[in-house]
Amino acid sequence: MKKVLVLGGTTFDSIIYLESLPKTEPQTIHYAPMNETMGSTGAGKALNLAKLNVETVLHSIIGEDLYGEKIIKALEASGVNFIYDIDPKGTERHVNLMDQKGNRISIFVTQSSSDLQLDMSKIEEIIRQCDIVVLNIIGYTKQLIHLIRKYKKPVWTDLHDYNLGNPYHEDYIKAADYIFVSSDNMPDYRNTMKKWMDSGKELVVCTHGKNGATALTKEGKWIEIPIIEDYKFKDANGAGDSFFSGFLYGNLKGKTIEECLRFGTICAGLCITSPELSFENLSEKLINSEYERYFK
Repeated sequence: MKKVLVLGGTTFDSIIYLESLPKTEPQTIHYAPMNETMGSTGAGKALNLAKLNVETVLHSIIGEDLYGEKIIKALEASGVNFIYDIDPKGTERHVNLMDQKGNRISIFVTQSSSDLQLDMSKIEEIIRQCDIVVLNIIGYTKQLIHLIRKYKKPVWTDLHDYNLGNPYHEDYIKAADYIFVSSDNMPDYRNTMKKWMDSGKELVVCTHGKNGATALTKEGKWIEIPIIEDYKFKDANGAGDSFFSGFLYGNLKGKTIEECLRFGTICAGLCITSPELSFENLSEKLINSEYERYFK
């Protein structure tokens, strides 16, 4: 199977579970369950891919601090090949407020550097050795786009809850061959997907939370897939990265776009049953048995 390099995205998060998200008026909440865990989009994708037996390298930036050490230990324990540079600003940390419907307010308690000195020779070598680059929209990764182009690596990117026209994302959109995005802030998502495909992309996939996902192929075919209702919701944290990872797993196995969407749906469905960034017991055997269960 091809080797995947995931660029960017490790944090240490405090996740607070509420019945409903806070209103604008002042209030006191006397008790709320909390979970502290590794977070962010790079860690989520790398954890899922490693559990699915995809040879994966994750590069990110962390601080020389307790939270950075926790991230190193968590990734090593999960079998992720983690290569990192030190961020002088420290490890990025978030506080996520989650309600019972999966809605979220993310508060960046600390934020990582977008422009810092990296070991470029080390990063260039891991780019050269990989077959696919997952380019996450983490500020520091923009300075690596020229190296990805130098080695002509296929680029997959995840724009998350993209706001139409946001200039921050333009470098990632231009660099990407495969684009994943959420429709949360894009009510007219089909027109945007078509525009990107008309610019020469290989594939665009748009996720809709509880309303499933939509893909647009190079042949102009629209493919829709619903969620699997059997997966009981517990925590939406990491679901998008799980969907992306399941889809990429299917692609690496030579599956059709529709089959890849199914693998993504399974991976995301399993994720929402767990409080962790990826489903604890995810494996290649499990995802294939779930595929047989729901789609055969």
